[in-house]
Amino acid sequence: MDPDYSAQDVARCDLCKTAIAQSYCDFCHVNLCKPCIGEHISPDYGKHIIVSIHQRKSTLIYPKCETHENKTCKYQCKDCNSFLCSRCLASKQHNQEHEFLELEEVFSSKKEHIKGDTKELENQILPAYEEIANELEMQITSLDGEYKKLTTEMSKQREKIHKEIDNAFDQMEKDIGEIKVKHHSILQKHLDEIKQLQSLMKQTLFALNEMEESNEVSSTILYSSKIEEFSKLPPKVNISIPKFIPKQMKRKELCSLIGKLTPLSTKLEERVFTAKKPNKSVRELLDEPEVLNTIKTGYEYLRSVTCLNEEHIWTSGKIAVIKCFNSQSVLQKTIRKKSGDWPDDIAVHRDGALLYSDLKTSTVYMVKNDQTEKIIRLQGWEPKNLCATSSGDLLVTMFSDDETQSKVVRYSGSIVKQTIQFDDKGQPLYSGSDMKYISENRNLDICVADWKAGAVVVVNQAGKLRFRYTGHPSSTKNKPFKPNGITTDSQSRILTADHYNHCIHILDTDGQFLRYIDNCDLEYPWGLCVDSNDSLFVCEYSKGNVKIIRYLKKIRL
Repeated sequence: MDPDYSAQDVARCDLCKTAIAQSYCDFCHVNLCKPCIGEHISPDYGKHIIVSIHQRKSTLIYPKCETHENKTCKYQCKDCNSFLCSRCLASKQHNQEHEFLELEEVFSSKKEHIKGDTKELENQILPAYEEIANELEMQITSLDGEYKKLTTEMSKQREKIHKEIDNAFDQMEKDIGEIKVKHHSILQKHLDEIKQLQSLMKQTLFALNEMEESNEVSSTILYSSKIEEFSKLPPKVNISIPKFIPKQMKRKELCSLIGKLTPLSTKLEERVFTAKKPNKSVRELLDEPEVLNTIKTGYEYLRSVTCLNEEHIWTSGKIAVIKCFNSQSVLQKTIRKKSGDWPDDIAVHRDGALLYSDLKTSTVYMVKNDQTEKIIRLQGWEPKNLCATSSGDLLVTMFSDDETQSKVVRYSGSIVKQTIQFDDKGQPLYSGSDMKYISENRNLDICVADWKAGAVVVVNQAGKLRFRYTGHPSSTKNKPFKPNGITTDSQSRILTADHYNHCIHILDTDGQFLRYIDNCDLEYPWGLCVDSNDSLFVCEYSKGNVKIIRYLKKIRL
């Protein structure tokens, strides 16, 4: 549709600027109201082409002939690629063996070609570039998380090397202690020998003193001198104390001991554009959605439902118990939370592990093989709602402790890969607090049902705002639009629960309203999920039921 004329923007006369235009000059390209037509065509009536406003730009404007004055060219020489008027053809000045084409036919053919190029550019090539741009933006936003992993791995190696170094120094200190004991033992042995000789010399000296005072002949005559024996001094003990000789190491040698950091590698890989073939299996909306089954969960207040298939449908409500049912309403498993508080939300990882958020402990837990572990522990923020993505990441909506800010954070394990909080103008994307159910669309858009703001907020994979949906005007849906649960299906449609109006809104991938699901006797719908077969699971908050609804039909093209 021409941007100058639509039901919302009525074309105005280009002369008087006020009246509605009913006509159009196909020669001058101006909108005209009836009173202004005479003023416009006067005095050169002959050159103007007045048509209805709806037929504007329908008159072809042919090129002027460069040879014959006041003649227009309506033919083209295919061989010379030149424009010809009727006099050019009649004059036989042009090579008659050449092929001549009517410009009207060439124009129509080119128009069709232009339409085809426009369609391919809009529907194929431009989306391919947008996908590439989104991929690059996502890589940029995930750099912090990826390099955080790198430094974490290096920190682990640092701790390991420090531990080994400490062990080596401890061993050296132990060796020094043992050498010291040996050194002490040698010196002590020599000291003991000298003290023994000193004691013997003192005994000899005492005997000599007595003999000097004695008059006994025999003892004096039998005396044998020990001076020669005592004058042989004991050898001097020289023991050198061990020395510590530090090994001189250069930084490169140290780096080689620590590990190796591979250089940044850049490689350009050629992309080949391939036009996407239309999906041969398209699921269209049913005129009348139908309830396939109702699971009575036993919760007084049911808040969340999530599943990978019909055999494992996880549910949670306002008690500290998470229940798993199959589509036949049979209870399969029960998990009891240790904190005693109810989970704020649940999600299922692609490998089947259950995830749940706990506002009381500011923690997100994973339950796998009956073992529960903490995977995310927040400070200053409270985790709220969860979405396990197709890539294996986890999206978490959270709000600050003072309940003034909200954001979406993407995790790979426990590592932050991406934070989504503000738009391009630095304004908050989400309201300050309360629940914000979240889902990843098949086109990798991130869809958040912002209950407090009364809006569905959708950003692309890189976190750029795509649109906000604030409800659809309806004479029967007169309560405020307060979306709770949100999910997406195989056709990238977005479904969100309108709690107070007892219905589900279905939107297309660009946020355009398609229809309501309001004929299934829904009462206060809350959490939503869609399984791989596009069956819709809806939590009825106060009834404690999960309704399984078929809302799509399959057709073959």
